[in-house]
Amino acid sequence: MTSEALTALDAVTSGLPVAEDRPGQREMAAQVAEAITNKRHLVVQAGTGTGKTLAYLVPAITSGKRVVVATATKALQDQLASKDLPFLAEQLSNELGIEFAWAILKGRSNYVCLQRLRELNDPKQATLEFDEISAITRVEIKRLSEWAGSSATGDQAELEWSPSDVAWRAVSVGSDECPGGDKCPMGQQCFAEHARQRAQVSDVIVVNTYLYGLNVAANGAILPEHDVVVFDEAHVLEDIMSDTVGVEIAPGRFIAVAAAVRRILEDPHLVGSISELSTATRDALSPFAGQRLPNPLPAPIVDVLQDAQLRLTRVGEAIQKIATVASGNEDARQRALRAQQMITRTMESIESALGSGEGTVPFVSGTRDAPRLEIAPLDVGPRLRTGVWEQHTAILTSATIPSSLARRVGLPADATDEADVGSPFDYDTQAMLYCAIHLPDPRSAQFRASVNAELAALITAAGGRTLALFTSWKAMDEAVEAVRPLVDVPILTQRDLPKPALVKAFADSEATCLFATTGLFQGVDVPGSTLSLVVIDKIPFPRPDDPLLSARRELLGAAAFGQIDVPRAATLLAQACGRLIRTKTDRGVVAVLDPRLGTARYRWDIVKSLPPMKRTRDRSEVEAFLRSLHADVPA
Repeated sequence: MTSEALTALDAVTSGLPVAEDRPGQREMAAQVAEAITNKRHLVVQAGTGTGKTLAYLVPAITSGKRVVVATATKALQDQLASKDLPFLAEQLSNELGIEFAWAILKGRSNYVCLQRLRELNDPKQATLEFDEISAITRVEIKRLSEWAGSSATGDQAELEWSPSDVAWRAVSVGSDECPGGDKCPMGQQCFAEHARQRAQVSDVIVVNTYLYGLNVAANGAILPEHDVVVFDEAHVLEDIMSDTVGVEIAPGRFIAVAAAVRRILEDPHLVGSISELSTATRDALSPFAGQRLPNPLPAPIVDVLQDAQLRLTRVGEAIQKIATVASGNEDARQRALRAQQMITRTMESIESALGSGEGTVPFVSGTRDAPRLEIAPLDVGPRLRTGVWEQHTAILTSATIPSSLARRVGLPADATDEADVGSPFDYDTQAMLYCAIHLPDPRSAQFRASVNAELAALITAAGGRTLALFTSWKAMDEAVEAVRPLVDVPILTQRDLPKPALVKAFADSEATCLFATTGLFQGVDVPGSTLSLVVIDKIPFPRPDDPLLSARRELLGAAAFGQIDVPRAATLLAQACGRLIRTKTDRGVVAVLDPRLGTARYRWDIVKSLPPMKRTRDRSEVEAFLRSLHADVPA
């Protein structure tokens, strides 16, 4: 199978606009083919520029197995749907006569709901619901209704404009609300059901990792049967699985349930009893915001959850009576079924929260104004072992793989191979890693002022062209205020624009600098001389008070720092470094202004995870290199 996969890869890459020799891509494709053949799991690090999507897609397709590809970001999912898979389908068919079917499958809330639209077109129901929304939102709903009439998929991603969240929620339903296509009069026309049907007959199914996690939590009930699963951007797998196989209860959930109930139940007292739970839940959770909770849960939280059970039960009984007598009004029956579904799912979450015990970590995330109760597994390995590793061949890949990943997600050591296929870039000549070892320790009161002065000097040498990344919003804001008077180039910040517009504005102006936080450590792709300097203020260690991580640290004891904190920091720092070199002609500097990268005992565990750039501690060498870069750029 390996030779067949490599032959197919050659046929595919020959059709690329610019043919490049990528040894790492061939090596990865061969290893993926062998893993699928031998039914062994594979964890493979493939640096930026390797072409890893083709390296796993081609052998998966030629294997004849059904594969699910799970991506952590929407950007990669969209790339697969709009670029990689259509190209592969054409090339493999034309060159080798290989045919395959593929589909993109998303959660239900990504598709417009035709039943909701039908209800909103009913004058009586529309009057009831439109009383609660603005005239602008009504216009948006009308536009969405018109679009749904001509759309082939009903997928929100295909809209050429961005509706408000309120408008989209009005015309869509989530999995916690939908009773299912077999119980809905619009089930035959349902966009979400059509997407599921396409997935059922496809060879390659692309989902996001969150949906795959929900499938694991639902014991495989959401996705079609498959032989192989590929987790792209696998460095975030543990975190996403913690979210999806756990429980989350937020005050807003009761607002959503009340809204669903209000559409079918004309009883202000009962509806109000559910709405009141939002305030009661917030009040109970707020004092614990940011804290890990004991098991069993604190009395105020238990009280509000038990009260919610009683109120939801009373409302559920009332709606059940309506559903029973609404057989002559299908729209009313559907509203009742959706309300019942939301109540049932909410009750299940409450029961799970109240019943959580050993092996789980309860904590309150968010802020005091917007707290969320979360119950996460202490270790996702057992759930992944039974839900994934024992059922499918798994390929885990990313440009940066944490050293502890396989162990953290419970991959069986005797059935798992690990590899690093490198990168096609010549980092030793293209990039320089600068550690500002002369700066104060990050815990020093002088650290921030020194960082800002260093940053201004580097920006001046680079002539702008800088992505400065900070580990906190406060640090970013202080740096903007301090650096702006010291440089003669524009500075954009993450507060100025939405991410896509922000990155575009930065990319369109070579002199401009962009100051951002950890949200932009990954997902920024700005090739060329526009980005010649990436500055990271501190090694991005996870928060020491993170409730879930603190529980996992306690479990590991003295080994926790090496198995949790260092790998996470190294991975995030490597992701940030990956913003610099995007093509074979890019050149530039990564500057880490945290002296611990050059002095701490764990420094080599982090440095080894970074691209193999030339290293220096001499700022004058860095400034000379930066000046030489933009001196060579045509005016």
